[in-house]
Formats: sequence, structure tokens, C-alpha cells
Amino acid sequence: MNRDLTAYRKSYEKSFLEESDLPETPILLFSQWFKEVEEKGGVEETNAMTITTTGSDGFPKARIVLLKHFDDKGFVFYTNYNSEKGKAIAYNNKVCISFFWPNLERQVIVKGVVEKIDKQASLKYFRSRPRGSQIGALTSNQSEIIESRTELEKKLKSLEDEYHNKEIPMPESWGGYRIQPIEFEFWQGRPNRLHDRIRFFIKNEDWETVRLSP
Repeated sequence: MNRDLTAYRKSYEKSFLEESDLPETPILLFSQWFKEVEEKGGVEETNAMTITTTGSDGFPKARIVLLKHFDDKGFVFYTNYNSEKGKAIAYNNKVCISFFWPNLERQVIVKGVVEKIDKQASLKYFRSRPRGSQIGALTSNQSEIIESRTELEKKLKSLEDEYHNKEIPMPESWGGYRIQPIEFEFWQGRPNRLHDRIRFFIKNEDWETVRLSP
């Protein structure tokens, strides 16, 4: 198999990012960009983000998860704590997340430190999920090897019968993580590959900015 992709070309011309337009904190700029991406349309899941962890084998691994909340304290997502990503976070709680929004030719890259959120906050979110998603969390021992899809579906059916007309318990191994940012990079596509790259970083407990060469 051999494919030549060198003919793929695109000129980025939809927007720009100037220092004069920057708010005081990066989370305000993130919120502004997020809203603009939503309003523009064309991105099915604006809250889809890539999270990269480093496991005990020393290799980084990236996968897509869904952001469920953000504020001045950080970015919250939910998963199984015993999953591969959960074990990687337990081994090394320094992670990187990134958002790619092609409709506005933007990326945001965030470095941060992860902590588990309060169990009651996790339970509140778990109760808000569709019933099928609750059962799914109880069914799957995420990242564990299984014999077949049939085995998984049998377990699902068994749990659906067991909890018919009953409250579904949140698995002990399931809950939320908060990523506390220490650095943001905002990337805006520009013509001739001379993209705008602005980095926010913490210095003396305040956010400072620098412009990076593209």
C-alpha cells in the first residue's frame, strides 16, 4: 500500500489572533473560541478533545474523550478509573489535551495536571446520563480483554434485566477527572503557513503570554 498525499493543500484564511484581542486569562479566550465554533457550525462535537497520557511503558498514547465542563479550575471529563487512560493518569498525572476545530481553522493545546473530582459530583453527572449510558458503564470493564462482542452483549442484557425499573448504581471505578491547566497554546491558521500561535503560561501566579513562530 502506497499513497502520496503531497497534493493535499489548503490555505488558512478565516481569522487571525492578535495580542490586542487577548483577554486576561486563557480560559476566557477558550470560552470565546468554543462559543464561536459552536455558532459557526460544521463541527459535530465541539467538546471532543484529544487527551495524551504517558503510561508505565514510557509511551505516550492519545485518544478522543468528551469534555463535559470547564471553568477557571480546569477541564472535566469522565471515564473508568481502571481503564488504560486511568492507569496511565495514576502513573503520571501530567497530561496534554488538544482541540481541533477545522470550521474556524483553530487548535487549542493545553498542558495540565489531573486530579479526581469529588465523588458526589461524579454521581450527579452519572445520574444525568441516559439510562443506556449508565448501564454501559456498568457493563464494560474498560480496556480489559474480552472473548467476543457476544460476551459483552450478554452481560448488557443481564444487567438490563437485573436493573429493570431500578436505579442503576454508579460503578466504584467510574468518575470524573479535572485537568488543571498550567499552559495554553492557541493556534489560528493563517495564509502561507504563517499561523498565529499564542502561548499562555503561569509566571508568579499570573498568566503571561508570548507569541511563537509558526
